[in-house]
Amino acid sequence: MYKRKFIPLVLLMILIVNGCSNKQEVMSTPVDYVNPYMGNISHLLVPTYPTVHLPNSMLRIYPERADYTSDKIKGLPVIVTSHRGKSAFSLSFYQGAESGLQPVYYYCYDNEVIKPYSYSSYFEEEEVSTKFAPSHQAGIYELSFRKNDAPYLILSTTNGELKTTENTISGYQNIDHQTKVYVYMETSALPEKTMTVSKEEINHSHTAIKGKNVGIALLYSTDIKTIKVRYGISFIDEKQAKANLQREIKDYDVENQMNIAKNIWNQTLSKIKVEGIDENAKAIFYTSLYRTYERMICLSEDNRYYSAFDNSIHKDSVPFYTDDWIWDTYRAVHPLRVIIEPEMEADMIQSFIRMAQQMEHNWMPTFPEVTGDSRRMNSNHGVATVIDSYIKGICNFDLSAAYEACKLGITEKTLAPWSGIKGGEITKFYWENGYLPALAPGEQETADEVHPFEKRQPVAVTLGTSYDEWCLAQIAKQLGYEKDYNYFLQGSKNYRNIFNPETKFFHPKNAKGEFIEPFDYATAGGLGAREAYGENNGWIYRWDVPHNIADLIELMGGKEAFRNNLETMYNTPLGEAKYVFYAQLPDHTGNVGQFSMANEPSMHIPYLYNYIGEPWRTQKRVRTLLDEWFRNDLMGLPGDEDGGGMSAFVVFSMLGFYPITPGLPIYVIGTPMFERAVIETGAGKSFEVIAHNYSPTNKYIQSAKLNGKDWNQSWFEHKELMNGGKLEFTMGNTPNKNWAADSVPPSFEMNK
Repeated sequence: MYKRKFIPLVLLMILIVNGCSNKQEVMSTPVDYVNPYMGNISHLLVPTYPTVHLPNSMLRIYPERADYTSDKIKGLPVIVTSHRGKSAFSLSFYQGAESGLQPVYYYCYDNEVIKPYSYSSYFEEEEVSTKFAPSHQAGIYELSFRKNDAPYLILSTTNGELKTTENTISGYQNIDHQTKVYVYMETSALPEKTMTVSKEEINHSHTAIKGKNVGIALLYSTDIKTIKVRYGISFIDEKQAKANLQREIKDYDVENQMNIAKNIWNQTLSKIKVEGIDENAKAIFYTSLYRTYERMICLSEDNRYYSAFDNSIHKDSVPFYTDDWIWDTYRAVHPLRVIIEPEMEADMIQSFIRMAQQMEHNWMPTFPEVTGDSRRMNSNHGVATVIDSYIKGICNFDLSAAYEACKLGITEKTLAPWSGIKGGEITKFYWENGYLPALAPGEQETADEVHPFEKRQPVAVTLGTSYDEWCLAQIAKQLGYEKDYNYFLQGSKNYRNIFNPETKFFHPKNAKGEFIEPFDYATAGGLGAREAYGENNGWIYRWDVPHNIADLIELMGGKEAFRNNLETMYNTPLGEAKYVFYAQLPDHTGNVGQFSMANEPSMHIPYLYNYIGEPWRTQKRVRTLLDEWFRNDLMGLPGDEDGGGMSAFVVFSMLGFYPITPGLPIYVIGTPMFERAVIETGAGKSFEVIAHNYSPTNKYIQSAKLNGKDWNQSWFEHKELMNGGKLEFTMGNTPNKNWAADSVPPSFEMNK
């Protein structure tokens, strides 16, 4: 396994307000601010999960329950193999008559405490307390029993095989038809008896069992009141799972492992240090930063890794990462990693290239998971991660190989959402006509490449592919492929083909070139607006041209019209009862008028005022959205967090800037939420963001300096950040409408 590098830990002596009460606790390190429970109750769809893990590591766990408010959990988790996934294997405990043994138990729980580096809970009916600490590919539990009955431990699998020898259990669980996860587990005491357990029988003569919902039970002496369990996991085999355990956890000291894990988290989170009097803001910030480290996960095990992309074991000299929903993460997670984890981001880009080369068609992945590429959502935004990394100085990967995979994935694969087949008739139509054709309401689908539930999403696909073509053009430019550069640059303007000049919205158009009429931009398009857009309605996709905002302003009739259209969006009501609106658009939550803070296509929108010379409006809007929708409590996120997708927006926005256009090496300025933030950029350098006249209510920038020079523009370049320096703001509680009014961020090309 490769060696992770960590910077020296710098401790912050700070106080934090507990997000669940008014009690104040003394906090000494960044990880103490992290609240894994933030957002565990969803507003509508999927909540966050209180994940215990080390940064970007293979082993992740959280209590397996339907929702935070669930009364019971299913056993104790062993490994979650995918974001939002269920635990593979369950570790259960039992005291009582043997006849009551079963493969898995559901427990009421109390006094639960979850930190990024630990889990503990008390199970009042069983009178058992438990503690857990993670390593990268191994974990350790401690279970303490208060009853006098002999304790059992049971390891179960929902679909796999387990076997036991003395104080060990090992085996595998099928994750899908080809991917397995393996476990090797040891207990601190020798059991008196071992047995297999299924729904049908308890068998003392067997030491192995295979099937669904089966387990191995170990019975211990009544004298034993504490049992410690350590285990390793692997996607290669049981032998490697054992090696992973022996490498990472050499004893049964749970507290020691907690301290190791806590230190690793502090070293990681200290790459950005924030100061100020708003303690809840720090909790929100560090919780969000922690969530950006949940994915991608490193699968490299002693210089080998399993790849589901060709169902093979590979040797490696560069760590292999997977589990990434690129549609959610290309906007802010990958750009954040470019700044604070450039080596890791380079390894991830190289992982994408390897995935493509291992697959049949050499197509860049879109939703790479442990089980392979699930090809979900729309468009092919892996290309954005490539050009954004490269243009910002991460060059230690094969750009030509990345370009080939991106180009083939965009031009050969179907453009229809949620599909991994070759392009068919509607994909051919796009490449010939510059837009994806829409169907009229009620018109029957005839294209085989279209997913029956996800539909065509023609506007979302056209806009997304226009941006993807722009990214391809930028890579072609770097490689000197002039013909490809000109071809894809022209295609990057295809969004114009579906812009309705009368309504100033992007509007679905049929194969005859006619706009679909009648059409309501708030409610048309069926469930999730998928017959026109995708998860969000036309008010959100109206702004989805991140690579050419200057042209979008012109299409809308100039700066004043652009501003009025933005303001109208925020001030246009849903138009229906909430239960009707959300029944159709469940992803479109976190509303301010028709704006949705809960979904990734919205995240750049509050920053668009900068492009018309009114950054003060961005300052107000960003701060208001953060205050309204991101809080240090159980319902503290507006919608699906998507394993860092939404959290990275929070990290950037609280620092005071945001990467609107991945692929352009610039950041658009918002408003800082801290008195001082220090971002470590590598090679001993750091970038400071300082807010003079700081107050949580002083959200408006009065003036700015960059490295001591007056700064009167609402953006700055990536190189200025990475070279280290100081961005200083003087803040106030009323807007300075003149600051940066005459300088707008670049759009489309840096040198035009």
